[in-house]
Amino acid sequence: MNIDQLRQQWESEENQTFRGWDFSCLDGRWHSEALPWDYRALIQSKLNQTDRLLDMGTGGGEFLLSLKHPCHLTAVTEAYPPNIDMCQTTLAPLGIDVQPTSDDQPLPFPDDSFDCVINRHESYDPEEVRRVLKNDGYFITQQVGGLNNRDLSRRVIRDFKPEFPAFMLKNETAALRAAGFEILFEQEAFPPVQFFDVGAFVYFAKIIEWEFPGFSVEKAWNELLVMQQEIERHGKIQGTEHRFVIMARNRKSQA
Repeated sequence: MNIDQLRQQWESEENQTFRGWDFSCLDGRWHSEALPWDYRALIQSKLNQTDRLLDMGTGGGEFLLSLKHPCHLTAVTEAYPPNIDMCQTTLAPLGIDVQPTSDDQPLPFPDDSFDCVINRHESYDPEEVRRVLKNDGYFITQQVGGLNNRDLSRRVIRDFKPEFPAFMLKNETAALRAAGFEILFEQEAFPPVQFFDVGAFVYFAKIIEWEFPGFSVEKAWNELLVMQQEIERHGKIQGTEHRFVIMARNRKSQA
């Protein structure tokens, strides 16, 4: 493939529209190593069919729907406008309470609303989560740590510095304990992630804009050509992810 063809392909990847939180278009083009815990199993170990459930930052609701929790007992928040539209179209007609929100807003629910709050890769305020949880309710969150993809970001973003380098397990468990939570389970991991073609990386980097600020094919052209050479030699480019998971119980009765 010549240079002009590469540029055309990469710019096409850069301009694709992303909806929900679905990377299925990259199937076979990347590999993210499995985490040493099972987020779904952690939720299912605490979630009863009669519980009121909140999914913070639900994306397009794909994972939430896979839990098959009763819709009339389920609420979601979402901040990304295209995903809000998806939720209004796919979740609201099922009876799920869809609440658009933003990072700097209080959760739009009364105190003691939920038995379980789940959160996968969404920001949260421990005090707000505690407020909307019932006593002995569970908060189960899987997060992308502040060092996620730092090695890849540095390859294509000049003078890159992680925006939230202190966002890691030990600091978040401390914040939750300070807010009145009991930590039941915690784990952190730094698994490898691999991309098998540069176009897949371009698509990913454009979406994850907080890790690749200002990224574009034009700005990172020379760096992308180096990645292309690396893939031609080794079949992949590799980075390092950062993940952690916490299961916590609200202990209002001990406040």
